[in-house]
Amino acid sequence: MTQIKRRQFLQFAGSTLASIGFSQLDIMQQGDKYAKVLAQNAPRKLALLVGINEYQNGIQQLRGCTYDVQLQKELLTHRFGFNTQDIVTLTDAQATRQNILTAFEQHLIDQAKPGDIVVFHFSGHGSRVVDPDKDEKDGLNSTLVPVDASLPPGYPDRGGVVKDIMGHTLFLLMYALKTENVTVVLDCCHSGGAKRGNFLVRTRPGGANLQAMEAEFEYQRQWLQKLNLSPQQYKTLRQKIAKGVVLASAKRDQFAVDAAFSGFSAGAFTYALTYYLWQKPGNQSVNKVFADVSRTTKNLAYQNSGIQYPELEVNVKGNPNPPLYFTPFITSYADAIVTQTQGDQVELWLGGVDPQSLEAFNKDNAAFSVVDNNGIERGLINLESRQGLVAKGRINANSKVSTQLPAGTILQERLRGIPTDITLQIGLDDSFDSKTTAQATQALKALNRITPLPLGQQEVQYIFARMTEERYQQLQKFHTPNLQLVGSLGLFLPSLDQIIPKSFGEANESIPAAVERLKSKLKSLLAARIVKKMVGNTNTSRLKVNASMIIANNKTIVSETFTVRGRQNPQQSANAANSEDGIIAQLPVNTQIAFQVENQETVPLYVSILVIDAQGEMAVIFPDNQLVSASEDAVMIAAGEKRVIPENDEMTLTISEPLGITEALIIASTSPLTESLQALEKIAKRGDTTKRGPFGATDEFLEITNKLLLDLDNATRRGTNGESQQLPAGVRGVDVKKLAAMSITLEVVG
Repeated sequence: MTQIKRRQFLQFAGSTLASIGFSQLDIMQQGDKYAKVLAQNAPRKLALLVGINEYQNGIQQLRGCTYDVQLQKELLTHRFGFNTQDIVTLTDAQATRQNILTAFEQHLIDQAKPGDIVVFHFSGHGSRVVDPDKDEKDGLNSTLVPVDASLPPGYPDRGGVVKDIMGHTLFLLMYALKTENVTVVLDCCHSGGAKRGNFLVRTRPGGANLQAMEAEFEYQRQWLQKLNLSPQQYKTLRQKIAKGVVLASAKRDQFAVDAAFSGFSAGAFTYALTYYLWQKPGNQSVNKVFADVSRTTKNLAYQNSGIQYPELEVNVKGNPNPPLYFTPFITSYADAIVTQTQGDQVELWLGGVDPQSLEAFNKDNAAFSVVDNNGIERGLINLESRQGLVAKGRINANSKVSTQLPAGTILQERLRGIPTDITLQIGLDDSFDSKTTAQATQALKALNRITPLPLGQQEVQYIFARMTEERYQQLQKFHTPNLQLVGSLGLFLPSLDQIIPKSFGEANESIPAAVERLKSKLKSLLAARIVKKMVGNTNTSRLKVNASMIIANNKTIVSETFTVRGRQNPQQSANAANSEDGIIAQLPVNTQIAFQVENQETVPLYVSILVIDAQGEMAVIFPDNQLVSASEDAVMIAAGEKRVIPENDEMTLTISEPLGITEALIIASTSPLTESLQALEKIAKRGDTTKRGPFGATDEFLEITNKLLLDLDNATRRGTNGESQQLPAGVRGVDVKKLAAMSITLEVVG
């Protein structure tokens, strides 16, 4: 875990930061019971949430900061028992310097008593100004940029005074709080740069020629007097954070980004933090949360880009590892919750849905289970529409619950729908001129299910761009292997900080030629996206199945995964998850491995294993190109059976290049994968059947993916207990009671 170094951004804080029953009566009683549990002998919980998108005065506007406020407010209200009247929000024009300071004083400092819980969240731009005390070697103190801030005329050629809130000021405000149970979350950064590929960076330019205004220093002097602190005591205290916990979205010299998702934008860190906590059955220690959320943040900001690594600092008397937000919660896993009800119509908040799978939760193609506090399903809600994370649905007519579900009712995924026309969205390089952009748009549109998009407007999976000298030098800093020639065309990750290996051609290749060359790879990347992002449901599947990756010769377990909700006891699942550090295993090339799958169900399961490598290419590891001609029993694991794949010691799987992150997807279904096996068999018959090995990625791989979805859809449409979802044409359903798609990640090293 990365700890914040002493005397960084929050010099003020020492761091760069921060039961549902069968009837309506039963439901209401259960909701009341839940509220009483949270409120019983509980301290008061106060929160101030600030989010700024609409900066003026020449400062780059942002897109996701006000959504961050909504993410936090829904989480604190429905997960941690905060009363809405105790949550103050300041967004856009409300978030002036004076309003932020006044709200902190009046809502937090004046009201919080010893033992109370305080949360301060800021999403917006960060910056830096000259620090007269020179706590850092660079002589700068990081700042929060309010909505009424500006840059001096003539900047950067001329310096001047800015209207920022210094880190030193925030330290004093935190120190003034009468409670130690303080959490500060800062989703901003301070290192410069307005844009990184498809991301906006949450920083306003700053540096050695910018100073805080005199009113800022006078405000600090007033607080020193109120707190009876000398300037030297104040400086000494800043060696660490004032108190509590500070979670920062990025290191001092890195970027915090606005990321585009399906229909909205949000801070990668805030979304990762809130999504993670919806998915847990109980609160966890801040160190555990931080470690897991850091990995998720890097994934949302596109892993291995080097763009964003969150940081943590803790200063709690007698407890270096407190629970996050200093408060427990008592509830089940939640993918969504009810926010409003009118008859059988409900409004939902989908805060616990996997960010990468949101497209599977659109109109008429998904359903959620109404569950009690023990996670037992009591009914269904059919989704009717979604805008961002706000959705509307209707209580299924066959459900055992009545209407008027109370706000806060927990919902869990039951069915997701995957459209047959899902596309791969490719961003077009901003550096292309209008003629080049038109050529690239025309060439990519000609490919089936490939959608070219301008950057900065919607979510994209990759960027089609040219390798420039500047990008080449930047990639060298990240020690990117196999860098291509300057002037070559290929695919980048959305941050433009990493490339897709073997996607680049010769220097000065024409746009049409490059797109034609990439046709097969784009199909493979689309297939991988559908399987990995749309089908993966480790957190939500209710099948009881475990999987692990082992070293072939000694059976040592390298990494393992399990369906969390397949375990009967949620706390047991949480403890099991906590026991795993989550560190990605590193395996050298030529390491021989195998997979071990255990079926803990009372029915047989049919298994397939796919691997997606660092190039985004996908291959079928199991069944291999001989086994597909056997009966369906060859891919079946009996109830209670534990099976090693491959079973024959002479038929091992060998780790090979490319180097980098590789992901294995273990798919277990209660129904035979008939269509998938038939598609694989056709390919096997055209190949060399004397050799035993995986199916590599080909132009037909997208068809194999479609066949897999058809198998899963056939099982789903059979329905369960009369509550089957009526899926529309062009959508394929995946039922969490009939599918488990679990992921094991490893890093291939040289």
